[in-house]
Amino acid sequence: MKKTQKPEWLRVKAYPAKENAFVEGILKKFSLNTVCSEAACPNRGECYGRKTATFMILGKTCTRGCTFCNVSKGKPEPVDENEPEHVAQAVKALKLRHTVITSVTRDDLPDGGAEHFARVIKAIRGETPDVIIEVLIPDFNGDIEALRKVTAAHPDIINHNVETVPSLYAKVRPQADYLRSLAVLKAVKDIDETIYTKSGIMVGLGEKPEEVSAVFSNLRNVRCDFLTIGQYLSPSRQHHPVIEYIHPDMFLSYQNEAYEKGFLYVASGPLVRSSYMAEQAMKGRT
Repeated sequence: MKKTQKPEWLRVKAYPAKENAFVEGILKKFSLNTVCSEAACPNRGECYGRKTATFMILGKTCTRGCTFCNVSKGKPEPVDENEPEHVAQAVKALKLRHTVITSVTRDDLPDGGAEHFARVIKAIRGETPDVIIEVLIPDFNGDIEALRKVTAAHPDIINHNVETVPSLYAKVRPQADYLRSLAVLKAVKDIDETIYTKSGIMVGLGEKPEEVSAVFSNLRNVRCDFLTIGQYLSPSRQHHPVIEYIHPDMFLSYQNEAYEKGFLYVASGPLVRSSYMAEQAMKGRT
């Protein structure tokens, strides 16, 4: 089902500016970035309206050139040593019960920023011990010792997105490796099986349904617990084009299939993103 215009089901509701301004004020106060803004997430208004946001640490410039992503690429900024405490203070100010921390990829750092992730987790624990902490990490170039730094800080959930099917990696994620991403998720469970793992995939990039099904199986083979499935939306003409707008019925079919394969929680829909309504995955598990 090829489309040139966005279909009706991709229309985003507008949300009151008052709640948005509150979240933006907190972010400005502590000089923090969010993936909501940097990646031009369609759900930003809704999430800010619910007084939540996904913090993006380690600057806002990525060292990789994925063709699907709106985050700036190039020479990254110096690491802000005060960022862990600032994130912790923002989490407290927003009274979050579930917080998501992600980052740009920092291939320029010896450990890919793993120690910084650990410092952020520890700082949040120090300010709000009961908050559920989810981290959406890069692959750290497959460095297991770097990954151990993150697992040792014991976040509740470690998310690492495979993003797309293997056949599209050369076009969509040229500096990433599908098997390496699976290995990261497997290593988390090997190191500490009490940490929930999560991954996500975009559809509409030109993949085939059977390829998506194979990704589900691959993720379950490395004991991935949670899964998100969302529609790819191209940020600009310079990015990878949308090949197809997937109908909501297909998202429901993918969701049912993923549950049948054993995922504990699946969020599947056109506007679903990695951290959208992330707290739902942990309902009844704490």
